[in-house]
Amino acid sequence: MENKKFFSIKKEDGTLEEVELVISFEFNDTKKEYVVYTRNEKDDNGNTTLYVSSVDRSSDTPKLGSIDSDEEWSRIKDVLRELAKNS
Repeated sequence: MENKKFFSIKKEDGTLEEVELVISFEFNDTKKEYVVYTRNEKDDNGNTTLYVSSVDRSSDTPKLGSIDSDEEWSRIKDVLRELAKNS
């Protein structure tokens, strides 16, 4: 049996939404942390939609941020491909 992990994100309207954590990771060279999560939505092909955000821990409450560059996206996609290959 899998142990699913959940966390809450604060939406723009101030409400909290519980989402399922897929994976979190950090790149050693940049020390940037990322989180991959899902709301368990399915697309037209039956695939689960995933969301990726950077994590900013510079304050008491971690905040989700954007992915800033194509290079950053490319590296994240490499991690996701490895995850898919190994699962």
